[in-house]
Amino acid sequence: MPSNVNSRLSPNPGKISAVAEIAAHFSNSSAAVITEYRGLTVKQVSDLRRSLGRDTTYAVVKNTLTKRAAADAGVAIDDNLLVGPTAIAFVTGDPVAAAKGLRDFAKTNPLLVIKGGVLDGKSLSPAEIAKIADLESREVLLAKLAGALKALPTRAAALFQAPLSQMARLAKALEEKKPVMAAAADAEPSEPAVVGAETAGAPAETAEAPADTSEAPAETAEAPAQPGTAEVAAAPDTPAEPAE
Repeated sequence: MPSNVNSRLSPNPGKISAVAEIAAHFSNSSAAVITEYRGLTVKQVSDLRRSLGRDTTYAVVKNTLTKRAAADAGVAIDDNLLVGPTAIAFVTGDPVAAAKGLRDFAKTNPLLVIKGGVLDGKSLSPAEIAKIADLESREVLLAKLAGALKALPTRAAALFQAPLSQMARLAKALEEKKPVMAAAADAEPSEPAVVGAETAGAPAETAEAPADTSEAPAETAEAPAQPGTAEVAAAPDTPAEPAE
């Protein structure tokens, strides 16, 4: 058998190594963003790699090898995404930061096309990647969390300090009033009895009030006789004056 036939039938070590490398990238990455870089220069691709940082590997790949590698890594990728010149951003750090870097670079370099991706095994559309890019980065969220945690002791101290100071002022006020209250209690021991006696007499005076009220109707009954009622009754006994 000719040697060229053997070479076609035997596995290509270079391709096997490339598939294994891409599969390892898929397995070790939390996210992968598939792009088309047609028309970008070598310098522009290098600038993009630097802008994405250490936690993102931007690798130019062959579509056929990428399909095999994705299958080996158990990652489902739509075949329509692996068409044309393809480069994949393998993200091991913050997916939000990588999505922001790719989006910002695409704004100034429209030849970079974000076609889709994968995040934690879930397929992402270009619109979903854009939404991820609009989120706050991990560093910003951690900074906000640290600020909130730092403010907690101060707020807690303020919450506890105010009631304690109020209690201290109240205790001091009670301590100052205590001698006065004690002296008043010693000086007037008999006042409750006097007050009780006066209070006991009060109902007697109140009880006499109905008696006065009961006499009032009698006076009221005699009242009609005063304004001339008697004169009206005596009028028939008085002879009428003769008419002239």
